[in-house]
Amino acid sequence: EFALTKIEESDIKDDSGKEPIADDDADPEDLEVFYPTHQWQTLRPGNAVPAGSHVRLNLQTGDREARLPDRENGKSDTREEKRRRRLDKMDIDSNSFTSQELKKALAKMKESEKAERMAHEEEVRKKFRPIEQLKEEFEKLNVKMETDYEIMDKLISKFNSSASTLDEKVAALYDLEYYVHQVDNAKDFLSMGGLQLVIEGLNSTEPVLKEHAAFVLGAALSSNPKVQIEAIEGGALQKLLVILATEQPQAVKKKALFALCSMLRHFPYAQQQFLKLGGLQVLRGLFRQKGTEALHVRVVTLLYDLIVEKMLLEAPQHGEQAEEKLQQYRQVRLVPALVEQDWCAVGSKLLALPEHDAREKVLQLLGMLMAFCRERYRGDRALSAALGLLRSEYEELAAQERSDGDKDGYFQELLGSVNTIIQELA
Repeated sequence: EFALTKIEESDIKDDSGKEPIADDDADPEDLEVFYPTHQWQTLRPGNAVPAGSHVRLNLQTGDREARLPDRENGKSDTREEKRRRRLDKMDIDSNSFTSQELKKALAKMKESEKAERMAHEEEVRKKFRPIEQLKEEFEKLNVKMETDYEIMDKLISKFNSSASTLDEKVAALYDLEYYVHQVDNAKDFLSMGGLQLVIEGLNSTEPVLKEHAAFVLGAALSSNPKVQIEAIEGGALQKLLVILATEQPQAVKKKALFALCSMLRHFPYAQQQFLKLGGLQVLRGLFRQKGTEALHVRVVTLLYDLIVEKMLLEAPQHGEQAEEKLQQYRQVRLVPALVEQDWCAVGSKLLALPEHDAREKVLQLLGMLMAFCRERYRGDRALSAALGLLRSEYEELAAQERSDGDKDGYFQELLGSVNTIIQELA
């Protein structure tokens, strides 16, 4: 009834009366390869069980059984199972080959795979350079690479050299402008003496040198308090005002105004000095010149920004540093100076400019000065006519925006600014 029973000697003989050959005594050349599956199968005498297979003794039948190990969590097949599938693909008849022949076949397969891998590696080597060669080339490049400091030093030397031609000096300034935009480079530019050389370049008799010197100066001054302080102490403010007040090419004045704007923004001390040196009168003089409309818009934008800058700082803030800076701004009496010098009359002419961006800047300044210039505005018929034309134009453009689904468009904002000024003057 049970598998664990006493086996008589006669039971282990086959039909011919001979004892079967035990597994351990079998000749490896005569072993028949057993291909396990995931189901238990009975092992016959002489079967060679692949490594990694599960083998058990069936206690009910007394037979040895084997199967493939179970996969856990969808893991990949065992090496033996992969090998078995490769053999299946080769359509090998297990009854026709011995285990040694199968081993030789597997060895040839490995050699074939190795040859394919080596061929692929050789193909990759032909397409790409080896890492050692790349390292050598990078090392050569690193030897030739220069830091920004070294490049600026060479450019300053070229600009300051008496042997350099005018074109070479202009080229040096052009390249310097690119580097000094960075705050750290601008500080190095200052420590190398380049800032003072550029300030002196504002006195050059060559207009093109003045233009590019002012361009470099403006780039170095942008949002860089340390350079701003050194520049105003080095006399840059006076030289820029001289350029703007005298007969100069339009390109020179444009770059000088750019440098002036960079110096004044967020620097109340420079704004005080600007007012003391008659800077507003100099800028007002630009409006009397023909063909300088682009400069007019830049001036209006600068004045608006300076007024807003002070107003934002006067908002409730905390900290001793903010209070100290506010005290500096309180000494800058920009708006009273604008009213005194009749800047209220500037708006009407600029509203006739065709660019919407320029009109926006003018409208902002008019609104900012409304509390001080209301009576002056009311008596300016040209201003009233210009505002009426703008309202008609922007009503049509705003209606077009709304029809396109944009309820809060750009022209709607401009229309709101025009209507606000008209209501203030009513």
